[in-house]
Amino acid sequence: MWNLPLTSNKPLYQQLIDLIEQGIINGQLNPGERLPSERQLSNLLHINRSTVIHAFNELTDRGILIRKIGSGSYINIIKEKLQSNPLINWYPSPSAYLQKHQDSYQLHIQELRKKTRDKHFTLFDMATGDLAPTLLPKIDLTDLPWHHILSLEQDEETTLLGLYTLRQAIQYHIKKRIGISIELSEILITTGTQQALFLLAQTLLKPGDHIGVELPSSFYRLPIFEASSLRIHTIPVDQYGLNPEELHKTIRKYPLKMIFLNPLFQNPTGSVLSSYRKKEVLRICNDNHIALIEDDAYSLLSFSETVNCTPIKTYDTHNQIIYLGSLSKYIGRTIRVGWIVAPTPIIQKLATVRRQIDGGISVLPQLLAQYYLTQQFNHHVNWLQKKLSKKAQNLCIWLKQNYQDLFQFHEPQGGLYLYTHSPPEKNKELTNLVQTWLKQKIIIAKGEEFGGKTNEIRFNFSQFSSKLTKKSKLFS
Repeated sequence: MWNLPLTSNKPLYQQLIDLIEQGIINGQLNPGERLPSERQLSNLLHINRSTVIHAFNELTDRGILIRKIGSGSYINIIKEKLQSNPLINWYPSPSAYLQKHQDSYQLHIQELRKKTRDKHFTLFDMATGDLAPTLLPKIDLTDLPWHHILSLEQDEETTLLGLYTLRQAIQYHIKKRIGISIELSEILITTGTQQALFLLAQTLLKPGDHIGVELPSSFYRLPIFEASSLRIHTIPVDQYGLNPEELHKTIRKYPLKMIFLNPLFQNPTGSVLSSYRKKEVLRICNDNHIALIEDDAYSLLSFSETVNCTPIKTYDTHNQIIYLGSLSKYIGRTIRVGWIVAPTPIIQKLATVRRQIDGGISVLPQLLAQYYLTQQFNHHVNWLQKKLSKKAQNLCIWLKQNYQDLFQFHEPQGGLYLYTHSPPEKNKELTNLVQTWLKQKIIIAKGEEFGGKTNEIRFNFSQFSSKLTKKSKLFS
């Protein structure tokens, strides 16, 4: 079995990894079996010993091999209990879902948020990622077809893929929004982006696979990826979004299998990927056979028609993109409904895994989402764009009037977030200001939470209050 493929474009160490994994799948390598030594494999395959060591190290890190000093490398016996391509990774990193270390600032934020339950306690919470409650739509529950809910809950297709009428509404929404015609079988309803990412990681990726994420990014510290034992590589984002040149450099260094992007009004930077970059990123992914996961959570929150809010999916002619959508940034996180658009075989696979995990999602939030999309969406989004644009302007004015020398930023073109940088020599002043704001019940998200720098801050301008504009340098 020790022959590498002659036509593969993968790095040699990755070819050796694939060869060993395929040997386990085919039964050519059995649990507990000792592999040839590094030197022997080097001679057998006509490759450098360092290449064999690289492959063995990665397989050991993933738990596929056990290396015994003075004895050799063995197939891990525990792998006998697993499928060669498990639908669910039952052996995540032990610390994957344990609570991450939180600094005193984050703990203080948690305490302040608990106190907001008292109606007399006012908190200016610009750290949250959610839309301000005052901007959420009012959905009249009396208009919902309650007499159908029980029968819908028992429908097999609804359990597997999601409510038929909601998928129809999403199908129409995508056609009208980006001009793409998709089949209903290409849509899977989820409880939001988090569940979508979990399903993708557990179904289409294996422990040890390499993925790319933007930096800074909301994807950066997701426990979902750590729980799946994925190797995360970061690609810098500037004011125009992900840099294709940096993406190319990353691909040359690592065998990326997937890239996760939030290209329109990105969280946390608010950047918008230009048309050229969209096409270039897609071309690079196509050329290197890399799946692209596009999270389109904010694109409808544009402040100007001149901003190109076309998703990358629009340019996809090779089914290279798995497209994620969600309504949580429009109707709130309490109605957890999102969707995955992908080729039908992938949707069926994801749906099967989801059913094994939780048996499907409730019909009620799907009905609420359907009502919003079909009855309120257009009016609410138009109103929301105007409200958010005004709030973004007010936040920028407040920062410029009171902290002109401290914060540097590009004014938001849409979305929910303003991302700021401070000069390095102002680090101490920035730290003191953040602590002063905390005492005044003003909270923000530090850039470090997204893999950013200590001198970077994300403001959620949807939560900005006009009360702050009336206080001239009160918090300076």
